[in-house]
Formats: sequence, structure tokens, C-alpha cells
Amino acid sequence: MLKAIMTLVMVLVVSGCSTQYPNQALLGKQFPTVTGESLEQQSFTIPDDFNNPHTLLLIGYKQDSQFDIDRWLIGLDMTAVDVTAFELPTIQGMVPRMFSTLIDSGMRKGIPKELWGGVITIYKDGDKVQAFTGNENPNNSRVILLDESGKIIYFYDRGFSVSALNNLKAVLEKQ
Repeated sequence: MLKAIMTLVMVLVVSGCSTQYPNQALLGKQFPTVTGESLEQQSFTIPDDFNNPHTLLLIGYKQDSQFDIDRWLIGLDMTAVDVTAFELPTIQGMVPRMFSTLIDSGMRKGIPKELWGGVITIYKDGDKVQAFTGNENPNNSRVILLDESGKIIYFYDRGFSVSALNNLKAVLEKQ
């Protein structure tokens, strides 16, 4: 039984980023309409359901993206950046969708319950998001700042850096 579970996990990891898309320049573009579900099991239509002046999306395509996302979240907290942020694990492919309950359950075990509302998993539209942003270097998170209309006013996909965080802060301060 354990061997079967480990095999399933390996299939999910390998298929998480199965189709390669070149990275894109996204400034000024409208974020596509996609659906997902938070770890609290609340459905979201993104970006339509965000009613904030600015919303920060931290998109991860592989489990290893979590390290990058965590650095962004720590940096945002340590510098007191005032922005609503959501983590978007974005997984493409039919196999992960078939096991979404198992995957989400595993994420809930590793994330404190009070943070579940800020984690929205995208399965059905995972391919759409990856094609939109590109998924080269899939361990790097995609950091996207949306304005109230869903237009992208900041985009970064090269891993965490202090200068990138400062650039994000500068964009927010100009708004």
C-alpha cells in the first residue's frame, strides 16, 4: 500500500509541469479568468472575486516553488507591505485533477488552518495559467500584482530577491 501511494505521489510530481511553455512578459495584460478552490473549500473565480485595490498572487507550479513563495511571504511580512496576498498552487494535467482531494489534504497537513483561506489551488485551469505566464524554471514562483480590474501591474518570475521585493513595494507606493 505504501509503495502504491509513493508511486502516485511521484506521478503527480512528474506530471505537475508536463507541458513546457516559454516565459512571458505580462505587464499591462489582463489576468485570465480561472477557477480554483481554497483549502477552506471555498470556490473562487480569479480575478473576479478579488475586491481589493491590489491583490498579490504567488503562483507555484511545483512543490519546490513553496520555498520561493515562503521567502516572498516572509519578505512581505518583515517589510510590512500592506497587500492582500494569495498562494496559488497551479497544477496542470488530468492525473492531478483526479487526485485533487488527496493533494489538498496533504497541503492542509502542512499549512496552519488559519492560512487555508489564502491558498487557492488551481487544477482545471492549471494549463491555462501556465501557458499565460510560462513555466520555464518551474521552481520559481510567479509573483503577480493585480489592480482592482485584474490588470497586471507587477510581474516577476526569477525567484525571490530583495531588489524585486523593493520594486514591488515601489509599485504599490505609486498607486
